[in-house]
Amino acid sequence: MKKQSFIAAFAALVMMSTMTSCEKQILADGPGDYAEYDGDRTRVTFAVSGYSQGNTTRSAAVSPTSMSSVTRAASLNADGKDMTDLWLLDYQNGQLVQQLHQQASDPDFGTPSLSMDYGQHTLYFVASRGKQPLLSTADHTVSWQTPSDTFYKAIALEVDANTEAAQTVTLQRISTRLSITINDALPADIATISLEPSNWYYAIDYTDGTATGAQQQGYTFNIPASMSGTSGNTLSFYGMSDATEWQADITLTARDADDNIMGQTVIRNAPFKSNRITNYSGNLFTANSGFTLSLASDWDEAYNGQW
Repeated sequence: MKKQSFIAAFAALVMMSTMTSCEKQILADGPGDYAEYDGDRTRVTFAVSGYSQGNTTRSAAVSPTSMSSVTRAASLNADGKDMTDLWLLDYQNGQLVQQLHQQASDPDFGTPSLSMDYGQHTLYFVASRGKQPLLSTADHTVSWQTPSDTFYKAIALEVDANTEAAQTVTLQRISTRLSITINDALPADIATISLEPSNWYYAIDYTDGTATGAQQQGYTFNIPASMSGTSGNTLSFYGMSDATEWQADITLTARDADDNIMGQTVIRNAPFKSNRITNYSGNLFTANSGFTLSLASDWDEAYNGQW
């Protein structure tokens, strides 16, 4: 398997056109039971236009930056991999007033539009290509059965009659990635290789972008017969992460079709943080087993160590 590196950040351009209405309208662009509203409001369209690398704050205190024009990208793509889901949640006075979930199959994917009442809003953006996502507004979380590359940002936005500008918001990567390269050849009768972390994060709190939902669940890769005898194979998976470094033990186990262990090692205190790829490489089946650590510079930073 070929090693890949994923470098990305996320940009969203925000266009606003002002309108007022005295009609009663339901403050909901997604599932939920919200109060009706009588008063002035404005339509806000968020046009997602691409990605750029960044490492700024995730804080909701950050306001969008004015731009002169708004365009939409052909796809929401990070290093050749398209995002599959985009969430936008709108809060006022600490209360959820509306939400929107877009999927890649939607014709307006990447251009969410909200009708917003006047006042101060806090907007939470989450974009991901993780599998089987679940939004819980009660717990303020987005979780995934299988996490993948994920981006996040919270912004403060004042909406009033003068809000007539295109604005930009840059989302930050909040995922981490473990990549393990097995240098020696895979045995002929190998069936699976599992990576089992002592703890791994499968969810985020969308109000602050922190990782949550820690589990010990790992990943099992089915190995096709065509890979037997090959060397230099790389296995990798994503998780959610905080910006502060944390550690986990990783158990790497190879088994045959009868579930007999063919090779096993434990990588102790592997370091992780958001926007970082943690790379290990070494032998699993030969006597001089051991894994060398390097933290890839093609995401946010570089770090080298010996296990």
